[in-house]
Amino acid sequence: MPALHVRGVVLPDGEERDFWIVNGRVRTEPVPGAETIVDGGYVLPGLVDAHCHIGIAADGDLDAAADQALTDRDTGTLLVRDCGVPMDTRPLQERLDLPRIIRAGRHIARPKRYIRDLAVDLDSPATLPEAVAEQAAYGDGWVKLVGDWIDRDLGDLAPLWPDDVLAEAIAVAHDAGARVTAHVFGSAALPGLIGAGIDCIEHGSGLAEDTIAAMAERGTALVPTLINVETFPSIATGAAKYPIYASRILELHDRARETVRAAVEAGVPVYAGTDAGGGIDHGRLVDEVFALHEAGMSTEQALAAGSWGARGWLGWPGLTEGAAADLVAYDTDPRTDLAALRDPTRIVLRGRIVG
Repeated sequence: MPALHVRGVVLPDGEERDFWIVNGRVRTEPVPGAETIVDGGYVLPGLVDAHCHIGIAADGDLDAAADQALTDRDTGTLLVRDCGVPMDTRPLQERLDLPRIIRAGRHIARPKRYIRDLAVDLDSPATLPEAVAEQAAYGDGWVKLVGDWIDRDLGDLAPLWPDDVLAEAIAVAHDAGARVTAHVFGSAALPGLIGAGIDCIEHGSGLAEDTIAAMAERGTALVPTLINVETFPSIATGAAKYPIYASRILELHDRARETVRAAVEAGVPVYAGTDAGGGIDHGRLVDEVFALHEAGMSTEQALAAGSWGARGWLGWPGLTEGAAADLVAYDTDPRTDLAALRDPTRIVLRGRIVG
């Protein structure tokens, strides 16, 4: 693979510099004869969708799942934290043309307490630690729990797991070197999950002052999936026979951006995730970055949430010596106009030009 040369303002440091790409890695020393592929403009580490479902709606078809991944890639999303799918997508990780995928294995839920056929359903909550151990071994360092869902007997959102079982299960994951995240729409499940040491909350639309403070103190991350929360009114309409639940979903929708703003101001680490595949089209990471900005993040905070900040959180460095050569280049500065993210001039993945 021939050496490549990049020159531009490299974010997040904001300095104009040159670097080279050799065998898929960034090099800061000149490489004679390298082909210049970016000459001017602005260069970001590859964008990150921190909550994505490559493989949902693919019906087990790897080619269909690959098409989803390509849609994400072609918008500059080069790293995906896949938050649970029922199919084995490990073969996609071997393809050099697809975004890097960090898998969380399958969701873990209770019978009739999540979307049908997506999760591993446990008849007894007591078996959660065992199930977490299995998914920690199967995934790539993440385990995904369903923290709350509608309880049809109550007609409202309710937690799935006792607090003591959560603490044991999360400790099992940590002992295995894995982190744990959970789907949570409402409020009731949050204290138990945060107190048990969970690493991340997905959606988090029911966060309040006390749980936000607890997350900030513990360093628990939040991926609010704001473009998914925009679908809550349609969820409420479809749940008219559960009026308490429908009302709850609408209330959570109405205060979602205020909730995210409060979390950001409190110092909770917040990252961009679309929930693509879960009713949201793939390729919409930029829309989520915009939504985070509109919710109160500065432009640079929103960029970090969808690029270098999220990469660091997931264990991937930026465009430094020896780092993976995953980058997106733009003619204009996305720090002054996020709309630049919609028009990349160059996309490089694993040191290969893909766009």
